[in-house]
Amino acid sequence: MSTVFEPTSWGLLFTGSRRWCLRLDTNALELQLSLDGKLYRTDLDGCDEPVVIHSGIFWSALTLQMDGLTPTRIDGLPSRRVRALRRAVADGKASARLAKQRVIQHQAFSEDYVRMREWLDSQGILERAIRGKMGWLPYEDQQDMLQARPKLTLARETFLSHLQDPGVRQLLPDALSDIEDVVTKYHADWRLHWVALNSTAVAGSDTLKRELFDLVEKQPLTDEQIRAVMCFDNRVLVVASAGSGKTSVMVAKAVYAVHRQIVGPDRILLLAFNAKAAEELATRTDTAFKRVGRPDVKVEARTFHSLGLSIIGSATGRKPNVPDWAVDAAAGLRKLEAIVDDLKDRSTEFRTKWDLFRVVFGRDLPEFGGASASDGWDRDGNGYVWTIRGERVRSHEERVICDWLFYNGVNYEYEQPYEFDTSTADHRQYFPDFYYPDIGLYHEHFALNAAGNPPPAFAGYLDGVAWKRAEHERRGTKLIETTSHQLRTRSLDDVLGKQLTAHGGVLDPNPDRPIPERGFPPMESEKLIALVRIFITHVKSNCLTIDEIRRRISAENGDVFVQRHRMFLEIVEPVLRGWDDALNAEGGIDFEDMLNQAAAHLESSRYQSPFELVMADEFQDASRARARLCRALVNRRGRFFFAVGDDWQSINRFAGSDISVMTAFADWFGYSEVLKLEQTFRCTQALCDVSSEFITKNPNQLKKKVLSATPAMGPVLKALQVESRGELQGAIDSYLAQLYRDLMEGSVPPGRDGTVTVFVLGRYNRDMSYVPNGWQVRYGSLISLSFLSIHRSKGAEADYVILPAMLNPAFPNTRADDPVLAMAMPTGDTYPMSEERRLFYVALTRARRSVALFTVKGETSSFLNELVKDGALKVEANSGEVIEEERCPACEVGVIVKRSGPYGLFEACSSYPRCEFKPRRGGRRSN
Repeated sequence: MSTVFEPTSWGLLFTGSRRWCLRLDTNALELQLSLDGKLYRTDLDGCDEPVVIHSGIFWSALTLQMDGLTPTRIDGLPSRRVRALRRAVADGKASARLAKQRVIQHQAFSEDYVRMREWLDSQGILERAIRGKMGWLPYEDQQDMLQARPKLTLARETFLSHLQDPGVRQLLPDALSDIEDVVTKYHADWRLHWVALNSTAVAGSDTLKRELFDLVEKQPLTDEQIRAVMCFDNRVLVVASAGSGKTSVMVAKAVYAVHRQIVGPDRILLLAFNAKAAEELATRTDTAFKRVGRPDVKVEARTFHSLGLSIIGSATGRKPNVPDWAVDAAAGLRKLEAIVDDLKDRSTEFRTKWDLFRVVFGRDLPEFGGASASDGWDRDGNGYVWTIRGERVRSHEERVICDWLFYNGVNYEYEQPYEFDTSTADHRQYFPDFYYPDIGLYHEHFALNAAGNPPPAFAGYLDGVAWKRAEHERRGTKLIETTSHQLRTRSLDDVLGKQLTAHGGVLDPNPDRPIPERGFPPMESEKLIALVRIFITHVKSNCLTIDEIRRRISAENGDVFVQRHRMFLEIVEPVLRGWDDALNAEGGIDFEDMLNQAAAHLESSRYQSPFELVMADEFQDASRARARLCRALVNRRGRFFFAVGDDWQSINRFAGSDISVMTAFADWFGYSEVLKLEQTFRCTQALCDVSSEFITKNPNQLKKKVLSATPAMGPVLKALQVESRGELQGAIDSYLAQLYRDLMEGSVPPGRDGTVTVFVLGRYNRDMSYVPNGWQVRYGSLISLSFLSIHRSKGAEADYVILPAMLNPAFPNTRADDPVLAMAMPTGDTYPMSEERRLFYVALTRARRSVALFTVKGETSSFLNELVKDGALKVEANSGEVIEEERCPACEVGVIVKRSGPYGLFEACSSYPRCEFKPRRGGRRSN
């Protein structure tokens, strides 16, 4: 279709223009000009203004821009035709633009389709090749494919809309259904696709089961073990249950990697935490390769210690010396004790700070306004704490002040009546916190934070503060004040000492001042040395400096006992220097430095790791330095890291372990597959349920459901109570005697080797004293008994477990996790007694059949009380009678018993004198 514009005869006559004819071809989208017998053309979209109109009264002129012609003016167009020309040109230009845009989109459509199809084809070939070799598509390869996916010009919706145009579809060689299929596949969620694809690898492992997984260990692998073996992602964490066969998985994975030729045997490394564990891994992998007909194959199993030394030696040409005392825990404590003694001999300042910390700051403070652990309870059930001088005070903050005053030889009176009678209808007699009789000075310690506010639960407290201040002002008595915020954030020498001396007081610091018989003993030097050793381990593991830790303390809020942290650092700093000086004197480094140096050589490429598959056992006990080394070992493309552990069994914080390395695995290693081994081959289901419920009260533990097919043999838990600690050994002997009789009579089946194994597990090595004398002579023919500390028992198992001293405060050890350790640990588990809870879990899960817990009346462990409260078991007397007792609501350790006094029988707590609580009955307290 075309529209023609030309001049009239009168127009040519009056304008003198040459004859012309202008045609607008809407099909070709061009202007055609006939002039002087020649034809000129131009695209309507070729320039902004192909036609410029010069309007006149009767006739109008046009200036045209045509291809091959300079801008030319023609005339004689009737003015009544100008509007039609303008509209025709505008419509033509619009049509031209649409046509051009359509051509571009058609071209983009064709190019996008080709890109999608080519990527899908290449991706499919690569995917099949990788899965054919490995049986798995690792995350790194998935990311490579996604990054290679071409960018498209058209959005998915736009592309699909073009498919409705038959003209567009004619541009493509494939059928409509094929095109739609390509689009759907290209825009699919490929991560979900690959997850599903990898799951089919495990589902189709029947042949491998026969060839490999049924043979590699003594027992065929379970489906969840097979999945862990076949999951060959670049980073894998296996969260195992106690007794779930995690070592079997590591061994089988090494065999599988060699069998499928994923990794050569010389490129596989198994890491263990000690030489015994490394030897077991090596032996079991050798045996496994023999079982599958490959006796010639060997893989390397090493400790972190030997690996780190090897890396440093290769990188520097000189293998460093790691003294025995820098590795062995007991030897390290002895070395540190010698360093501390030397510092005290050489520096009066250090000795003063060391003793001041022991005497005054050995115990931490609860959070501001928080509940505190009590040393005892009064008749009304109110808790109190003991001072070094032997006083009972109401709070730990007051205890710190009392102990500081005692250390400095200040004569004081605690909560004695005010020298004036203040009893009124509104106020009882006033008892100031402290009075210093030598200088006639009163002292109030107020529970106020930095803003001058008390804890929210302290209703009316500020009124009391105002009343006390006003009373001293009215009576003319001298008063000094301290606050919770001051105590927690500033030196007591500065906060209290200056006020005392300003009023004539004299300070006479003396750590050797005799402690009264009833006084609470200061922190033992041995315990402080052990705490310093743990702290140094974490400092080095985390590559921290004392200055960095100081800066971290400066950012703490008033809820933390900041001043205690500062004082601890002041004694740690010279001890740490002494430790490093002792290492330098022997030309050596310690374990943490060695791990960090080895990792640094890997990170800087001074050493190239030959290992492509690295597997780490017991990863719940990894320190941050160990995790850093593992990460550096596999920090190249095509490397695989496989970690196995059970965070429920993380019990080696004292040796530098950091549970967050496992619970925050992805933060360390990036995207990771997290698998679980939930089937245990050890404990019965009932014991699994009890132990799982106990440990998972800590919300920081990783979740899993422990399952067992092990048949139960009677009650899985038994709690026996005696009257005194002296009866514990006899009660355990009676328990063994009954077990022996049951074995003789056949009511209890023998164990795997004709005898049953029994572990007596102690929280401390001294608990060995509870093992009955001569047990082997009497019961040894049918019972094999061993004593182990709970820490040493991890990884072992027995038919029966005896916990000989479930006593308070022995187990749990409420001082196990000192808050100062948090300074050297960026993340931590803040759940109360979290490590002790895991230790108890380890003890429970050593048993294949049952656990017997022994306790003493009035001294029951809080963990045993918790099990009773949860309905997991009942406490029995040695006679078998169930003990029904009323637990003391004050201390929650003792029980309510009847006692005889001057006024007859009365009820009280069995933990007297530690707990003096007496219950009220019928609205009246017992006399």
